[in-house]
Amino acid sequence: MTRTYAVIGDPIDHSLSPALHNASFAFLGLDCTYIAYRIPKGELEAGISDLKKINIAGFNVTIPHKVDMMRLLDEADEECRAVGATNTVVNNDGYLKGYNTDVWGFLDPVRKRKIDCSGMDVLIVGAGGAARAIVAGLAKEKAGRITIANRTAERAESLAKFAEKLGVESDCVDIATAGETADKYKFIINATSVGLKGTGLPISTRKITKGTIVYDIVYMPVETQLIVEAKERGAAIIYGWEMLLAQAMKSFEIWIGRPAPYEAMKLTLLGRF
Repeated sequence: MTRTYAVIGDPIDHSLSPALHNASFAFLGLDCTYIAYRIPKGELEAGISDLKKINIAGFNVTIPHKVDMMRLLDEADEECRAVGATNTVVNNDGYLKGYNTDVWGFLDPVRKRKIDCSGMDVLIVGAGGAARAIVAGLAKEKAGRITIANRTAERAESLAKFAEKLGVESDCVDIATAGETADKYKFIINATSVGLKGTGLPISTRKITKGTIVYDIVYMPVETQLIVEAKERGAAIIYGWEMLLAQAMKSFEIWIGRPAPYEAMKLTLLGRF
């Protein structure tokens, strides 16, 4: 019997997850399929009930449901509990277990490059759900100090408190001037959607120096304006598609119980761009 998986969210038409996972299933010859399933905000409980009725094997969770989905889980893994959000769920006869693969997705490209974050000064631009997962990842890697720059000061302060709870020193700076002190940080991460349409910078790149690591979680376009300008200044680059791919591979592994086919997923993903 075909096992069905899904991604839930709203909007959902733009999601690359069906292409990624269906390519993996086809490559490995698995009798599985993956669909995009739109659940509008406010209709999550009814939507999950419907998915249980069709015996969905598992699903990914995206905006706006990552936090609200937590209350509908029967069990949550350590990362879920730390971040307060889930993006991967396994359905075992109606028993829902949640995972957060965003933490893994963020860390995987960092670890592959053998970057040692211990004691490192990090600037995170943004304070949304992705930034929370990044903070949790950096806490695991024993980062020295995390500085948060965000348009809304209250959200930046809340994220800084979250970092402190995880044992990492943290402070906040004004996003308008954050770029002017970029040379203070070894690691700069854009966790906002600025750059998504190909133009726009989350912060000024004028003070980014050679040897700085710049990680932009925006994956479309591959070369955001931040990445282009940071490269010109000699920074080491981590691309958003690497995080997207790593978290998708981790979801696959959780559901299927075997490693995801990296090359098949990578070629599918980059082919979409």
